Amino acid sequence: MLLTAVCIVLLIVLILEWFLNRRSRARAFWKIPGRRGTLIFGNCLDVVETPDVLFKKLRKWANSYKDLYRQWIFPYGVVHIYNPNDIEVIISNSKYNTKSLLYDFLRPWLRDGLLLSKGNKWQVRRKILTPSFHFNILQHFTTIVEENSSRLIRNLAKGEIEQTLDAVPLMSDVTLNSICETSMGTKLDEDTSGAGKIYKNSIHEIGKLIIYRIARSWLVFDTIFHLTKEGRRQKQVLKIIHEFPKKIIEERRSYIESHGFEIPTSDLNEDVVLGPLKRKMAMLDLLLFAEKDGLINEDGIQEEVDTFMFEGHDTTAMGLTYALLELANNPAIQDKVARELNDIFSESTRTASIHDLGQMKYLESCIKETLRLYPPVPFISRYLTDGLILSGHSIPPGMTLCHIHIFDLHRREDLYPEPLSFNPDRFAPENCISRHPYAYIPFSGGSRNCIGQRFAMMEMKSVLSAILRQFILLPVTNRSELEFTTDLVLRTTHPIYVKFVRRNNVNLQ
Repeated sequence: MLLTAVCIVLLIVLILEWFLNRRSRARAFWKIPGRRGTLIFGNCLDVVETPDVLFKKLRKWANSYKDLYRQWIFPYGVVHIYNPNDIEVIISNSKYNTKSLLYDFLRPWLRDGLLLSKGNKWQVRRKILTPSFHFNILQHFTTIVEENSSRLIRNLAKGEIEQTLDAVPLMSDVTLNSICETSMGTKLDEDTSGAGKIYKNSIHEIGKLIIYRIARSWLVFDTIFHLTKEGRRQKQVLKIIHEFPKKIIEERRSYIESHGFEIPTSDLNEDVVLGPLKRKMAMLDLLLFAEKDGLINEDGIQEEVDTFMFEGHDTTAMGLTYALLELANNPAIQDKVARELNDIFSESTRTASIHDLGQMKYLESCIKETLRLYPPVPFISRYLTDGLILSGHSIPPGMTLCHIHIFDLHRREDLYPEPLSFNPDRFAPENCISRHPYAYIPFSGGSRNCIGQRFAMMEMKSVLSAILRQFILLPVTNRSELEFTTDLVLRTTHPIYVKFVRRNNVNLQ
C-alpha cells in the first residue's frame, strides 16, 4: 500500500516536471547558459529574496555569465542581457517595443500612461506630449528650474556653515517642485508640499510592494495577490498616490476654465508659447487641450500625470543624489567643476541662463559619468515572441521576457576600463567617438527612449551648479558603504549623507 502511494506520488512529480520544465520549448531554453533549476519549480525560487539580497544575486549572475543568462519560470523563458550588441537588437527594433509582463504589476498605479501603453495609443500620447519637451519650451522652463534651485540654496543658507544632510529627500523636494511647476503648471505651497511628502513616501512604498510581487511568481495572479497583506496594503497606498496628482489636475483645470490657455501650433517662439498672462506652457495644458479635441479623456490625463509625476521627479532626484555623493568623494573633480562655474559666472550671483547651462561641459560629463555608474532606472524589460539569436545563443519563439540590465552594461570592463572609478573624462567628445551606440543608455534607447531626458539633464545641471557655486561638498557616506536594493529606481538601503560647507568666497583660481 505504501509502495503504491509512493509510486503514485513519484509519477505525479515526474508528469509535473515534464509538463512544466521538459517539453520542447523548455528544453531549448535549458541549453542557454544559466543556473540549474529545481524539480518542478525551475528557476522561480532563485529570485525569492529580500530586495537587497536579490540585487546582489543579479550582479553575481551577471558576473558569472559573460553576455547573457537564462531562467525558466513556467510558462516564461527569461533571458537577461547586458551586451550592447544584443541590446541594440532589441531596443532599436520597434517589433520589440512591447513592455514585458513585469510592467503589468505597475498597471494598477500608472495604468495606460506613456510608460505602459503600446501601439496606436502610445503613438497618439507621445505625439501629444512631445511638444512640451521641445528645446524652445525648455528655455522657458529654465527660469522655473533656476528659481527652485535658488530656493534650495536659500534654505541651505539658513542652516549652519557646515551641515550634514540626507541627500535623497533634499533632492526629491527640488525635483518634485520642478516637475509640478513646469510640466503641471502648479506651484506647491505649504499645504501641498506636505501632501507632496506623503506622496513621495508612498512612491517608495509602492515600489517595495511591486518588487515583492515580482519576486514571487505565484503572486502574478491578481486574485491571490489581493488576498495577501501586501495586496491589501497596495490598495491603500494607491489611493494616496492617485489623490495628489488628481488634486493638481483639478486645480489646473479650474485655472484654465477661468483664464483660458494658448497652445502653440507652429513656431515655438515666445509670443506663441506664452499666453496673454505670460504663463509658461505646461505639459498638463497640452493634455487638457487634447481632451477638448477628443484625443484623450479624463482617465487618460490622470494616467499621464501619474506617470510623469513619478518619472519626472524620482529618477532625477536619485541621479542628483549620486552626483553629490561622487563629487563629495572626488575633491579634485569637484574643484574642476567649481573652476568651470567660476569661468562662466566670475563674481556674479545671477541665476544661470540656458546659455550658461550649455557652457557647463565638464559638469555635463560628471552627470553622464554619474548616470553611467548609477543609472536611475537600472533595468528595463521587453517581450520577445519571435525566435532570434543573442550572443550566439538561439532564443526559441514563444513567451520570452528579455530583461535588459543597464546597471551591468554600464559597468562592463570591456566597455569602460576601470569601470568602478568615477572618471568624467570618459565623456569628453574624443573619448565617445568609438563607443558602441548602445553602450550607454541611462535614458533607454530606440523609439521608446525617455521623452524627458533633455529636461532631466537641464535640471541636474541647474541644481548642481547652484549648489557648487555656494557650497563645498565633503564626503560623509562613501561609495564602499552603499548597499543597493532592487526597486523601480536605483535606491540604497540606507540614507546617503553629504556635508555642505559654505564657500565664503573661496578662491578657485
